[in-house]
Amino acid sequence: MNFKIKIKIKNYMTIFALWMSVSTVQADIDLNFGLYASDKPSAVVTQFRPLLSALETKLTQALGEKVSIHTRISPSYERAIERLAKGEVDFARFGPASYVLAKEKESEITLLAMESKKGKKMRSGYIIAHADSHFNKLEDLKGKRFAFGSEQSTIGRFFAQLLLAEAGVHAADLEQYDYLGRHDKVGEAVAKGDYDAGALKSSTYKKLLKKGRKIRILKEFQLATKAWAVRSGISEEVKNALTQVLLAFDDQKTLKVLKKDGFVMGDDVAYNSVRKAIHNSGAFLQ
Repeated sequence: MNFKIKIKIKNYMTIFALWMSVSTVQADIDLNFGLYASDKPSAVVTQFRPLLSALETKLTQALGEKVSIHTRISPSYERAIERLAKGEVDFARFGPASYVLAKEKESEITLLAMESKKGKKMRSGYIIAHADSHFNKLEDLKGKRFAFGSEQSTIGRFFAQLLLAEAGVHAADLEQYDYLGRHDKVGEAVAKGDYDAGALKSSTYKKLLKKGRKIRILKEFQLATKAWAVRSGISEEVKNALTQVLLAFDDQKTLKVLKKDGFVMGDDVAYNSVRKAIHNSGAFLQ
C-alpha cells in the first residue's frame, strides 16, 4: 500500500474516532413529560413551556448532555396515569390521586419531588356554592345538585365524596350529581346556577373570583400538593438529576405556572390521606 494512502486512512480513522467520541458525549437525551388537561389543553401547553425550557437548560448542565423535553398532554386523568404506568412518558406532574393510582398500577414509579408553597407541602381544596345561596354546611346539600370534576380527581371527586359521606350526604340524597371533567367547568356551572355546589382547587376558585363569578367557599380541606413522579426503568443518573434540579429550582418567573414557589423532597407518606379518600369515598355511593 502506498505510504500516502496509509497516512490518509490513518487520518480518516482518527477523525472518525474523534467524531464518534464527540457525538457520544453530545448525544441528546429526549424526555417525555406527561400532563393531563385539567384546564384547556392549549393553555396548559403554553403555560408550561417556559418552565420546561428552564428545566431543559438545567438538566443539560447537570448531565453534560443536551436534554430535550417533549410535552405529552393526555385528555383525561386515566390516560395520563396509564401513560406513566406503561412508561409512555418518562416523568409527569400529577395531582395526589393520580399519583397514588399510578403507583398502584406500577409500584416502581418513583416520587421525584413535591410542589411547595413557602416550604409547605399541603394545599387547599374547596367545596363551593353560589354566592347568593343559603347553605351553611355540607348537610344542607341534601336534595340539591352537585358538580364533581373528573372521576379520577383528588379534589373534584375523592375528597369531595368522602366529605359528603362523612356529613351524611350520599348519592341517593342528592337530586342530581354529574362529573364535569374540569375544575373550571365546575366553578362556572355553580356560578351559573346549573348546580348548587361543586368541588374545585383553590387556584381555579381564585381565578373565577377575579372574573367576577359569584361563588363562595362552603367547605375548605387540606391535602398534599402535586407530585412529580418518574417512570420505572429510567436510568438512575437521569432520575437523580431530575430530583436535584427540581429541589434546587428557584426561577420564580417560570414557577408562576405552578402557583407554587418551588419544590420539596418527595414524601410518599404525605399521600396517605389521599389513599384514605380514594378507598373510602365509595361510602358516598352507598
